[in-house]
Amino acid sequence: MELARFFQLLGRDSRLQAQVRACITADEVALIAQDNGFAVTGAQLLLASGRTEYGVTIDRVDHPGEYPGRYY
Repeated sequence: MELARFFQLLGRDSRLQAQVRACITADEVALIAQDNGFAVTGAQLLLASGRTEYGVTIDRVDHPGEYPGRYY
């Protein structure tokens, strides 16, 4: 699965980790993944919230005004 392969790279690449930490949206993270050759979407990242692989944990941040349960 592409998402797991992206997590594996992210877990060992500190430069990539810094880029991802600077992102505000899941779509921005997905673009970084795509730029690195992984077919990952923002929706996949949101659905993976709470998941941990290769030392990488995805945390979805709830923003005011969003619909609860929209992505999970």
